[in-house]
Amino acid sequence: MAPKASATNGSAAVPLLQRDLEGARSAFTARDVNASAVAHASKAAAGVAGAPHHSAEPHVQGGEYVKLLVFGGLDGILTSFAIVAGAAGVGLSVKAVLGIGISNVLADALAMGVGEYLSTKSEHEYIREEHARESWEFKNHPDGEVAEMVEIFVNRGMTQEDAQAVTVTMSKYPAFFVNLMMTEELGLQVPDDKEPTLLRAFVMFAAFALFGMLPIVGYVLTAFVVQETAQPPSQAHMMLAACVITSVTLVALGAFKAHFAHRRYVRSALETLVLGGVCASLSYNVGLAVASIDW
Repeated sequence: MAPKASATNGSAAVPLLQRDLEGARSAFTARDVNASAVAHASKAAAGVAGAPHHSAEPHVQGGEYVKLLVFGGLDGILTSFAIVAGAAGVGLSVKAVLGIGISNVLADALAMGVGEYLSTKSEHEYIREEHARESWEFKNHPDGEVAEMVEIFVNRGMTQEDAQAVTVTMSKYPAFFVNLMMTEELGLQVPDDKEPTLLRAFVMFAAFALFGMLPIVGYVLTAFVVQETAQPPSQAHMMLAACVITSVTLVALGAFKAHFAHRRYVRSALETLVLGGVCASLSYNVGLAVASIDW
């Protein structure tokens, strides 16, 4: 998260010009220098014409939710399918698979949601404490903090003179400078005070629970459909349904991830499918091995 512009020293905060982000991404993918220049100039031209500016690009926050959705969804569906595959390998009944599957998915989804909330909250508290410390140090010992930043910039290739000049200039804007120290010295990004920690936890919970239910639903519904045909439910039919649903979902999640990461759809989808298949195969074979033991 980039340090926010400050109105320190009596100067009004100037809105940042926002580039055409999608155009810039497309230009990078095509390695089109001219298109990149157009993408960066389009919003600047709009600003001259009086169009409204925005101080931050909206994709940053959305990217975090995409990460949570993909991570929670993959974790949920792979965990659920592992349960179904393992139970099928052991030979458990449909009711047992349904009970074990749903209870495990909901319990794991709650654990993931709570874990996301607590870890994010703890991380933000730690970062804010470090931010308060850096602010206090800069207020009471500015020369020392400036010297630290000069050393950092010199280590990154600047000359001593340039590093000194740049750092002294930036130190005239305390809020900006402290945020910069957080990023450059500590490798920490100051969280937005309005960032919805509970929403992050809910997205993780919902993604895990919704995607985690899919293999179980496919497995159980197949059993009921087969029963309606007056034939006993086949383990192979139920596993096939769970495999198909899981495979389609893994491909969809891989493609969804590729869309936001600007990667190739086919490669990302196949990567997700193969990794999921390895997990599923391992679970199923472990179940078969356990079932074959003469207790």
